[in-house]
Amino acid sequence: MILTVRTTRGREKTAVKAMRSKIKANNFDIKAVLAPDDLKGYIFIEGKEQDIKDLTSEIRNARGVIDQEVGLDEIEKYLSEEQEDIKIEEGDEVEVIGGPFKGEDAKIKRVDDTNREVTIELIDAAVPIPTTVDADMVRKKA
Repeated sequence: MILTVRTTRGREKTAVKAMRSKIKANNFDIKAVLAPDDLKGYIFIEGKEQDIKDLTSEIRNARGVIDQEVGLDEIEKYLSEEQEDIKIEEGDEVEVIGGPFKGEDAKIKRVDDTNREVTIELIDAAVPIPTTVDADMVRKKA
C-alpha cells in the first residue's frame, strides 16, 4: 500500500531523514519513502497502513496521512533511474548552494557518508573555521 503524507513545504527531506531514523529504531513494515524534488509538501510511503500512521505520528514536519491509496502508475512520473552520485572527496573545491553560506566557495575537509554530511572551510574566510553541512548543500566545482 502506498500512501501520501503531507509535510511542511520545503521540509520534505528533513521529514524523510527523521522517518529513516525512526524506521531503524522501531520495527516498522515500511518498504520505501519517496520525496520527489518537484512535488513540494508531500511524500509517498509504501508499507502497512498502520505502520505508516504510527511512523508519521511523531515526526515534526509530517502534517498527516491522506487516507487514499496511491497507485504506482500515479507516482511513476516521479520515479526515474537513479542518477549517479558525484563523489565528493576530501580536498575537493565546492560551491555552497544552500544555507547561510550560499554562493561561497569552500574546500572539503571531511566527508561523512553515513550521515551524508561534509565538513567544509570557506576559501575566502579571513579565519578558516570548519563547518559541517548536509552533503546536498554543496556542489562540486567543474
